[in-house]
Amino acid sequence: LYEASFTAQFYSGMIMPIMQWVNQLGYVGIAVVGALRVASGTMTLGAVTAFIQYSREFNQPLGEVASMANMLISGVASAERIFELLDAEEEEPDPQNASTLTTPVCGKVEFRDVDFAYSPDQPLIENLSLKALPGQTIAIVGPTGAGKTTLVNLVMRFYEVNSGAIFIDDVDTQTVRRSVLRSQIGMVLQDAVLFEGTIMENIRYGRLDATDDDVLAASRATYVDRFVRSLPDGYQTIISDEASNISAGERQLVTIARAFLAEPALLILDEATSSVDTRTEVLVQEAMAALRAERTSFVIAHRLSTIRDAHTILVMEDGSIVEQGNHDQLMESQGAYYRLFMSQFAGTAE
Repeated sequence: LYEASFTAQFYSGMIMPIMQWVNQLGYVGIAVVGALRVASGTMTLGAVTAFIQYSREFNQPLGEVASMANMLISGVASAERIFELLDAEEEEPDPQNASTLTTPVCGKVEFRDVDFAYSPDQPLIENLSLKALPGQTIAIVGPTGAGKTTLVNLVMRFYEVNSGAIFIDDVDTQTVRRSVLRSQIGMVLQDAVLFEGTIMENIRYGRLDATDDDVLAASRATYVDRFVRSLPDGYQTIISDEASNISAGERQLVTIARAFLAEPALLILDEATSSVDTRTEVLVQEAMAALRAERTSFVIAHRLSTIRDAHTILVMEDGSIVEQGNHDQLMESQGAYYRLFMSQFAGTAE
C-alpha cells in the first residue's frame, strides 16, 4: 500500500509541472519561430500574437484535465466496483413450498458431505461431515484462512453450498426460508455492532417485544448490569455513533446481552473475546457460558483457553477437519491441536 500510494502521489504531483513546462516550451518555440518569420517578412506581428494566444487557449483545458487525472482514475476504479456489484449473480430465491422448522427448535445441526468454494478454481471446503447434538458446544479452531468463519456462514446461508447439505433438526436448510432460519440463530461477532441510542434500546434490539424486566434479566445474566449501574444515566445512557463512550469489552457484553434476550436455538460466537483485556475476558467468558447453556453453540476461537470445556473441538486446516474430539483427547493425540495449544502456552509454562 505504501509503495502504490507513493507512486500514485508522485505521478499526481508531477503531472501539473510537466504540463506547465510543455506549455512554456511551446510558448518559447512559437515566439522564436514567429520572431524569425517576422524578421524575414513572411509573417506579420499580429499573426504571431494571435497564434500565441490561440496556443494558450488550447493548452488551458488540457492543463485542467491533467490536474483532474487522479480524480478521473479514482472514478474509473469506483465505477469498476459498482459494475462488478451490478453484474453479480442474484441470490437464489427462497423455495415456493418452503419447509418449516420444528417449534421449538431442538438445535441438532448436521453437515453431510458439504463442498464449498468462493471461486470454482479454488476449492475451500471439501467433503465435510459433522454432527452437533442439541445443547453441545462445538469449538472451531485453526489458522487464519482455514475456513472457520465460512463454516458458520454456510449455516446462516450467507453462502450456498456447492454440493452436500446442512440439516437443522433433520430439515435441509436450503428448503427453509432464510428469514425463518436466521431468526433461530444468534450471532456474536468479533466486532460489536451497536447503533446510536440508549443501552436499553441496544439490548432490546435482540427481541423488540421484550419488556424492561426481560432486558434487565438478560443484563444481569450476562454481567452487563454491573457496569451499567456505575454509569450516571444507567440504562438510559446514550451510546454515541461509534460507541466511543464505553469500552470494547462493555460493547461486547451489550451484544452478548442482546443475543441472550433473543433466546436463539443456535448460537454462533465468532472471536467474541479477541478485542478485550484479560480481566474483561473473564466477564465475557462467564456471560457466554450463561448464553450457551442448553443451546447448540458454534464457537470460533484463536485463544484456546476459552474453549477447553467444549464438548467437541474441530481443528480445521485448508477447509478440512483434520482433528476432532474434546480437549483431553486432542492433547493426548499430540497432533495439530496439540501444536496450536503448545505454541500459545509453551512460553507461559516456561
